[in-house]
Amino acid sequence: MKIAVASGKGGTGKTTVATNLAWLAARDGRSVAYLDCDVEEPNGRVFLRPDAVEESPIEKLAPVVDATCCTHCGWCGRVCRYAAIACLPEKTLVFHELCHACGGCALICPADAIREVPRAIGRLRKGMAGRVHFVEGVLDVGEAMSPPAIRAVKKATPDAELVILDAPPGTSCPAVESVRGAELVLLVTEPTPFGLNDLKLAVEMVRAMKLPAAVVINRADAGDGRVREYCRKQRIDVLAEIPDDRLVAEAYSRGEMISEAVPGFTDRLQPLLERIEGGAAL
Repeated sequence: MKIAVASGKGGTGKTTVATNLAWLAARDGRSVAYLDCDVEEPNGRVFLRPDAVEESPIEKLAPVVDATCCTHCGWCGRVCRYAAIACLPEKTLVFHELCHACGGCALICPADAIREVPRAIGRLRKGMAGRVHFVEGVLDVGEAMSPPAIRAVKKATPDAELVILDAPPGTSCPAVESVRGAELVLLVTEPTPFGLNDLKLAVEMVRAMKLPAAVVINRADAGDGRVREYCRKQRIDVLAEIPDDRLVAEAYSRGEMISEAVPGFTDRLQPLLERIEGGAAL
């Protein structure tokens, strides 16, 4: 079962929910994989603390132009939808930050002057965090596009009964790529005006992708009831409400696993895990 934990905005507690769900499921004897798809700022390892981490490069294909063969016909520039290649009268330029590695320029070049070579854009890390299989991607500083790195993380998914994907915040391409293929998208929000606004955007994204979704309200006693009312009207299940707790914030700031550090926190997440595995919102 693949569960994507997502949010319309940052700071809602998405990683807290994802890491603790993985830890709790593994503690109960399940085979669990945690995938940190927030490749621009992964922090699941801070709490899970994986051991024996193996690292390998994440690569994507990039076009290279052979100047001795290029006739500057301009076909490569015309076929590229992202302006990643520009043919000038005396030189053809490639802008790797814009390239989507579609291969169109190499296919259309009549002089066979373009070939694709692997180009490193980040690092893939795999290890074990206790009984949890841990995978994360780290995008290199300066790289503009994270979906290729996210796809590499998902491709490295180990065989497990429960796969938890920790998605990046927001509703742009990285979030879309992360939740694609999930059997349930768990949207973590908070009962504030900003939380409600961004929850609406996240719900629109998930429904456009035709994926089932449910909601977890974090810091549930710190705001008002508009998030609950919205979920009721939209017929979205609220699977758990986590109250605001200073001990949780303190454990988080120390990089501790909250289920171990805060008494009673496990009792709040256990029903959530049981409802997910029982097919809630599916």
